[in-house]
Amino acid sequence: MSYIPKGMVYGTLLNFKAEMAAMQSQMHQPPYKAPPQAPVLYVKPANTWSANGANIAVPARVPEVEIGATIAMVVSNKQICYVLMNDLSIPHSSFFRPPVKFKCLDGFLGIGSNTIETDKPQDFKLEVRVNGHLVQSVDFSQLVRPAAQLLTDVGDFMTFRDGDVLMLGCDCLAKGVNVGKRPLAQVGDQIDISSPSHPNLGTLSNTLIAEAA
Repeated sequence: MSYIPKGMVYGTLLNFKAEMAAMQSQMHQPPYKAPPQAPVLYVKPANTWSANGANIAVPARVPEVEIGATIAMVVSNKQICYVLMNDLSIPHSSFFRPPVKFKCLDGFLGIGSNTIETDKPQDFKLEVRVNGHLVQSVDFSQLVRPAAQLLTDVGDFMTFRDGDVLMLGCDCLAKGVNVGKRPLAQVGDQIDISSPSHPNLGTLSNTLIAEAA
């Protein structure tokens, strides 16, 4: 049976070292003129959730989408579990105030089928493939705030309920013409995300299709 979130799903921005480095120049511009001191969060409401294997509809006005391969913590009073997610969004430049209209489109969060427990979330590694071609590798030892610290820092200003989900963050590309940006996909592409370090997570697969007229 596929995993379905029972609470709120929160995304985290600027939690990879390469992502922070790529955004340094923007962070010192108005209105804030400094890097954020607390985690930068946004919500992926239930309308965005897509099961493993589901087709995800892309509006005609959107030529391509950003792939956000990540691991998410499923918060529980008993034991924290982890699940694969694909946090899709329309390409955009804002990060201090994550734009809902770019990140919360219907179906724009692929959710893996399997949850696992681990005491070493820093060991997670992901591989992202588009139509079978490897386009990104993600190493969770490169987080700005490791999983336990992120959970604590967010808990300083909000309370999690049993079943809430917190994504650890999405890294950017370190090589190629799109360095500093997320990998891209378009209608017709199949996106597969897997963890060679934790194969029990399975593979999260979604195919992008054109939104019905």
